[in-house]
Amino acid sequence: MFALQPELKVFTGSANHNLAERICRYIGVPLGQATISSFPDGETYVRIEENIRGHDLIMVDAARRASADRITAVIPFFGYARQDRKDQPRVPITAKLVANLLHAAGVNRVLTMDLHAQQVQGFFDIPVDHLYSAPVLIKYLRKRMTGKTTVVSPDLGGLKMASAYAEALGANLAIVAKERKSATQTEALYLIGDVENHNVLLVDDLTETAGTLSSAAAIVKKHGARNIYAGVAHAVLVDVAIPRLQKSEITELVTTNSTAVRTVEGFKVMVLCISELLGEGIKRIHNDESVSSLFNIENEKNGKTS
Repeated sequence: MFALQPELKVFTGSANHNLAERICRYIGVPLGQATISSFPDGETYVRIEENIRGHDLIMVDAARRASADRITAVIPFFGYARQDRKDQPRVPITAKLVANLLHAAGVNRVLTMDLHAQQVQGFFDIPVDHLYSAPVLIKYLRKRMTGKTTVVSPDLGGLKMASAYAEALGANLAIVAKERKSATQTEALYLIGDVENHNVLLVDDLTETAGTLSSAAAIVKKHGARNIYAGVAHAVLVDVAIPRLQKSEITELVTTNSTAVRTVEGFKVMVLCISELLGEGIKRIHNDESVSSLFNIENEKNGKTS
């Protein structure tokens, strides 16, 4: 006889409650009841308010101690992913530390999206399902970007991602070489490729200070670009990013709700919902089905997938 599939229950922490509710609506399960609060000294208190014994679960230590059958950590934005190598003396590889912490806490599986570096998956000793926001962003960008288009990688590390966007959009490809002067400041040095009289899409996995995007936008505008769009999976906008975006040559920033996105007065930010993408990933993991088809980008022109 086959064992019955454990019931799926979803709980959320405090990072993105709205996204968790949207995911639950998509997969058709209620958001689990849990209390999350802080003590006066800043310690976090968690209590799961319903029975989860034997269930397939998405909170960790409390869930493990309550006898959950399997715990999947859904982390749309994986923090510390940029600290993935020891490129200077006496610095940590914090992405590996976070992976170890999740495993030690009792996570059985991780579902994440648009890691800064692919090798971070190898830091885990448990399965990692890595999704991409590209299908969600490209569906919107196809409607916005008409005419001659060039996809620009704002740095050398993003060339592979930019190439995938260019192929999906039927666009040309270019790259900006940059120099990082500090953690919050970068300078675009030169452009490789033709953007004159083209609409431009700058693509990146993450922006915090908007320094890379704004400097890349300035150099492509100098080379004759028309409308400049920025497509970013995770927009973790800090204070310094706001005036940079407001003064930049960027027409519109297109991102996702993987994190709560700040409003930028006088600047257009389009936030696309990834609840269906993550919800479908959760359902397939729960049912032991493949998630690879979620990487496909629908080609609306011929009805095929790429």
